Amino acid sequence: MSAFPNNPASIDLDRYTVSRTISIQAPVEKVWAAITEAKHLAKWFPHRAELPEAAVGARGVFSWDDYGDVPVAIVEFAPMTTVAYRWGNEGGAPADLDSGATTVFRFTLGAIDGGTTLTVVESGFDALGDPTARMEDNRGGWTSELDELVAYLEGSA
Repeated sequence: MSAFPNNPASIDLDRYTVSRTISIQAPVEKVWAAITEAKHLAKWFPHRAELPEAAVGARGVFSWDDYGDVPVAIVEFAPMTTVAYRWGNEGGAPADLDSGATTVFRFTLGAIDGGTTLTVVESGFDALGDPTARMEDNRGGWTSELDELVAYLEGSA
C-alpha cells in the first residue's frame, strides 16, 4: 500500500475525458521507464506490449488476455515529462489508428518530495459510439491499472 493517498479516476462529461492523478514513491526516471518501455508496461498495464521504440510516430500493440490486441501509437513524447498514446479504442486492426474510433491517453510526470506525481488524461471519447459507457469503462480501468503501476513501482506487486 502506497504511503501516498490516491483517489480513483474521474470523468468529465463536458470534455469527454477520464483523468487520474496519483503519487508514487519512486523517482521520475523509474516511473518514466514504466510508462514508455514495453518490458515494464507489460508488468502493470497490458499483459503483453510490443513497442519497438519510444518516439513520436512509433506504433505497437498492447494485448490483454481477456480483451485482445489494441493498436497504439506514440503521438507526443517529451522525455521524463510527457508521453501520449493514441489507441484503437473500439477494437480492430492497427489501421484503426487512422480512423476516428480512437482516444488519446497522455501521461504527465512531475517530481515531488519522496517520489513522482503521474497524471493521466484520456480524451476523444466523443468520437466513439456510446461515449458515456466507454468513459465509465475506462474510468474503472485507469483506477485499477494505475493502482497496479503503484504496486509494481513500490515493490508490492
